[in-house]
Amino acid sequence: MEEDKPKYFILRVTANREEQVLGFMFSNAIKKGIEIYSIVHPPGMKGYIIVEAKNRESAEVAANGVPYARGLLKEEVSYEEIEHLVEVSKKTTTNIKKNDIVEIISGPFKREQAKVIRLDNTKSEVVIELLNAAVPIPITLNIEDIKVIRRENQKTEEE
Repeated sequence: MEEDKPKYFILRVTANREEQVLGFMFSNAIKKGIEIYSIVHPPGMKGYIIVEAKNRESAEVAANGVPYARGLLKEEVSYEEIEHLVEVSKKTTTNIKKNDIVEIISGPFKREQAKVIRLDNTKSEVVIELLNAAVPIPITLNIEDIKVIRRENQKTEEE
């Protein structure tokens, strides 16, 4: 039964190339049918990726030939050691919809109002256009950086 539990490994990678390695490993695992359960780059963990796999061999095969991958650390890590880095999140549902009017609550455009053009729930990103801008420029923000102030089908009090 212990054999069926997923194992956790740390993969060393070239700093600032973590996302690329993650993508390459994901493609490798799909193409070759390798039993990789998850690949995570925790924020603030520069130069390392956490790989959840059936066994060490699976993790090594997935990383084999991947540019910027430097190799697995010798020791397997327990979930308890990495638990604080990988927070298992429940599927978050957002109430933001296309064409909603939102207010930006952080960043350089703080307190500006914008219209939602596109949503990407998988990346928790939203593409907006500022309402008061002379030229509409699409801006991509994290969903956490905005709040809905009016729905597309709602009228304001002034109207």
